Amino acid sequence: MSAGARLSIVHTESSCGWGGQEMRVLDEAEGLRARGHEVRIACPGESRIHSEARSRGLPATALPIARKSLRGVLALRRWLRAAAPDVINTHSSTDSWLVALGQRAVPVVRTRHISAPIRRNRATRWLYRSAAHVVTTGEALRAEIIEAAGLAAGSVTSVPTGVDLARFVPGNRVAARAALGLPHDGPLVGIVATLRSWKGHSFLVDAMAHLPDPRLRLAIVGHGPGWDPLHEQVASLGLEDRVLFAGQQADVVPWLQAFDVFVLPSWANEGVPQAIQQAMACGLP
Repeated sequence: MSAGARLSIVHTESSCGWGGQEMRVLDEAEGLRARGHEVRIACPGESRIHSEARSRGLPATALPIARKSLRGVLALRRWLRAAAPDVINTHSSTDSWLVALGQRAVPVVRTRHISAPIRRNRATRWLYRSAAHVVTTGEALRAEIIEAAGLAAGSVTSVPTGVDLARFVPGNRVAARAALGLPHDGPLVGIVATLRSWKGHSFLVDAMAHLPDPRLRLAIVGHGPGWDPLHEQVASLGLEDRVLFAGQQADVVPWLQAFDVFVLPSWANEGVPQAIQQAMACGLP
């Protein structure tokens, strides 16, 4: 295939969650489409990425691939045979296994987004070695995969997750707070992250209880499985007046511009946390 040729690319994503990984898949798909390639996404119909892809005008096909199953293997095999892509880019463990078991004719790129340990066994080594190439979202992940899966260094490439510096820029904190209806009378600590246990929100809430200044407030931007437990924790500590739950926000830039300090106390699974880069781009400590 000649350099600069138009490719037919399929991204598979079995995750039904919503966070930095899924956002990167869509951003990458849009970038490839802007370069003239044909891009399609295969994902569970109930997943957030399915609806988000369609809202961006990206072709998304609903397949039963949220879990490892024979049904998923067969459905993916049939669809890929009809789609006839030039390359398949898998993004989560489940869809990587389904693709590996469902077809052997099309080159596969396996993107590894998170730092969760991989199993050091023959099956995992086979899965990673069956991919045409492995991509990680940072150098530390690349080193980890090479060592854990026993891969040749040349078969793994780091493509760090980036941040749009035209969008994430410093702003006027007073104006941002006014636009969001936030108080002006004290410092505001903020976190932008999916509410998952390993993001460390509970530690941040506990820390707030040890900082008695009533003017100090915490804004939690995001949604996820931790929504109810965090509300219960805030109530049990009597912090309802000092902790704001903003929920999922389509545009987090105004929130970052409103904060005085950004905190991400995560303790596991991070690849390259996009929120930290975004906060830095907005001039936040």
